[in-house]
Amino acid sequence: MRVGYLGPPGTFSEEALSRCDLAGGAERRDYPSIADTFEAVAKGEVDCGLLPIENSLEGSVSATLDLLVHRPGLRIRREVLLPIRQNLLARPGVAFGDVKRVLSIPIAAAQCQAFLRARLPGVPLEPALSTAEAARLAAERPDAAAVASRAAAERYGLALLAEDIQDGEGNTTRFVLVAREDERPTGRDRTSIAFTLDRDRPGGLYDVLGVFAQRHINLSKIESRPSKQALGHYVFFIDFEGHRSEAAGAEAIAGVLERVHALHLLGSYPRG
Repeated sequence: MRVGYLGPPGTFSEEALSRCDLAGGAERRDYPSIADTFEAVAKGEVDCGLLPIENSLEGSVSATLDLLVHRPGLRIRREVLLPIRQNLLARPGVAFGDVKRVLSIPIAAAQCQAFLRARLPGVPLEPALSTAEAARLAAERPDAAAVASRAAAERYGLALLAEDIQDGEGNTTRFVLVAREDERPTGRDRTSIAFTLDRDRPGGLYDVLGVFAQRHINLSKIESRPSKQALGHYVFFIDFEGHRSEAAGAEAIAGVLERVHALHLLGSYPRG
């Protein structure tokens, strides 16, 4: 099995991948962005790909949600929950006063806003495609620091200026494994869907939520994203407990389909 992930080596995605129960010692391939990882699966370069989808401090990863909806054909096959411990890394010998820029993927830096404001006020953030890419770049720049993992520090020969700089103790990122097919029922599953509503019908979202309430199906997530079609038009995302092929889940999906403009089935998979 070939598995893609957001690289380079040393990212939290690589760490999360090590927690996936993949048979046969999968061949790992790293890609420079979330979109590149997704496209590698879609084109058949790899059999599946691991993508970050949600963080407990900063919310959803919009790039992943948008790809699942606007590039249909892949489904979520598994989820992995990874506790995230962010660190400030720099070349050995670099002190706080030497740092003139902070490198990281924006969602990682956002998890550390309080620390960065307190210890590096006014220092600009330069975005990178991943935390490990930020660490690699920091290893080349004596005036830079990176927000990244301990694994990235070890891989790129960086020192830890500060440890555990995230804003919350419960910082956790949810990753999803995407493939062409989702998983069979396990008895402990979650299903993700996305849908759009007819713009001029009042109570449309209320009617959709009622489908789940009437069947006593628990929702673990509901949110919206711009549809990219018009201002004020949204895609709604729902995660619910159960599998799409089981009676309750299948009935709920059929009920939702009757009440929405378009429905995207994003996958059924074991809960992490």
